[in-house]
Amino acid sequence: MSFRLRVFALVLLVAVAATSATAWLTLRQATSQLRESAAADRQSIAAITEELRAYGAGHGTWDGVAATVRALAEKTGQRIRIGTDRQGQIADSDTLLGSDPRPGGTAPALLVDPRPRLEFPAAWEAGRMRKVTPTAINAYDDAVTFAACLTRAGHRVTVLPGGFGAPRFRDGGKAPGGMPGGAPCTEAAPSAPRMADVDAAEACPIAERAAALACLRRVFTERTAAVAPQPLTVRLGAVDDAGQSLAVGPAVGVAAGVAAAALACALLLSRAVLRPVRALTAASRGLGEGDLGRRVPASGRDEIAELGRSFNRMARSLQDSEERQRRLVGDIAHELRTPLANLRGYLEALRDGVLQADAELLDSLHEEVLLQQRIVDDLQDLALAEAGALTYHRGTLDARELVEACRTAHSARAAAAGVTLDVVGAGPGTVRLHGDPDRLRQALGNLVGNAVRHTAPGGAVRLELAERDERVRIAVRDTGSGIAPADLPRLFDRFWRADAARGRATGGSGLGLSIARRIVTDHHGAVEVASELGVGSVFTVVLPAPRGGTPGP
Repeated sequence: MSFRLRVFALVLLVAVAATSATAWLTLRQATSQLRESAAADRQSIAAITEELRAYGAGHGTWDGVAATVRALAEKTGQRIRIGTDRQGQIADSDTLLGSDPRPGGTAPALLVDPRPRLEFPAAWEAGRMRKVTPTAINAYDDAVTFAACLTRAGHRVTVLPGGFGAPRFRDGGKAPGGMPGGAPCTEAAPSAPRMADVDAAEACPIAERAAALACLRRVFTERTAAVAPQPLTVRLGAVDDAGQSLAVGPAVGVAAGVAAAALACALLLSRAVLRPVRALTAASRGLGEGDLGRRVPASGRDEIAELGRSFNRMARSLQDSEERQRRLVGDIAHELRTPLANLRGYLEALRDGVLQADAELLDSLHEEVLLQQRIVDDLQDLALAEAGALTYHRGTLDARELVEACRTAHSARAAAAGVTLDVVGAGPGTVRLHGDPDRLRQALGNLVGNAVRHTAPGGAVRLELAERDERVRIAVRDTGSGIAPADLPRLFDRFWRADAARGRATGGSGLGLSIARRIVTDHHGAVEVASELGVGSVFTVVLPAPRGGTPGP
């Protein structure tokens, strides 16, 4: 099975199982919680409306109801707003609890009517009920006025059962925290019914008892509306309250959407992964078959793109290594061909008796052998250095002595080439370094030898020694031909020389700079180069100075 199919099947299985289990568990738990929440809400709504109705019926007014609203909100957790058509909004639990009022919810408003309902004995006929109704209206008006007065005065109101369904009220004494002073409220004595109430009751028909009772109840409600507490509008909840319903369809739709998205992601993932993997496979196969120029497209910042860039770096490194190896073989063959041909020619001439073995000939042959020996030694040193196996005998040394020794070693060669070789900054005192003096002298000697070879007669090569910022800087400055800017990046490559003709005038094996940089690098330093065509070049060896400062002279 291909990688894409395996990814697709695995993601499909995980997505379907996860979404199905999540949807089932969510629906089950949410449905149960909604049922419990709905039952609790119904109970709390019933408790809120009943307590508010009891307050209005027992106090004859809505004054002071804010404390009851606050207690109900704390008890039930509901946001409660109440008001009447006449008074507008009376109380809001958000404001009472010290928070900013929230926008109201979408639940319909509830109506709480605290006014009593007129009741008569079942045996009474319609005419008798009509005669008693004005008296009941008058009695309730007096009673509810007295109860409202007690409430505003801060007294308790005791509710007693009264006649015809209307309550009676008594003064229960001053309530804690009530208004100071006595209750300026007096219970009104029974009085005769008002003629307007009598006329309103007389207008009700008496032909049928049920119709007469309904009409008399309506008259009672209308005639007591001026003094009785108005019906209360109760609004519960806010827009940020959790809903009490859960639709199965959206949950199933979301689960299906998640599964589809997971499958789409699996396809995109497999496609995004497999395309560069196929390219890497083809490129690596070509690389194994010897096509070192194969590369893969690598864009982006993900791991696959980084893998592609790593492959390209590896292929480029292999290609460069192969190219360096070819150049190495060609360079070695070129460097060895001429001196070996000379040796062969001279030896054959000596063997055939054409030449006589005099001192001058032997010196020439010896010089050619030394040249071959130097090339072989340089190759061995570079191979050991690049393999990390070059031997170093480190110790504390004086950079001034190192520079002077290098100048002394190359003075004769510089004089023979007509080049002035001097030292700047190597006065008395000690500039301490830690390293292998022989290897450092070898690296510095390679730089000086190159400078002398590339400086025309009459020119100058100068060794400059300086110490600053805990670094020892040894610069080799010449007045030679300089190096083109395009050649600077390849300056330290093995066997690379700016002189493409490889003439002996600018001779050398092309290994000196590579060896010098490797030695300096192994001493935790660096070789810097700056050059200008027709002016000269400066090679600077930067080495760390040992801690503890530099002793005085």
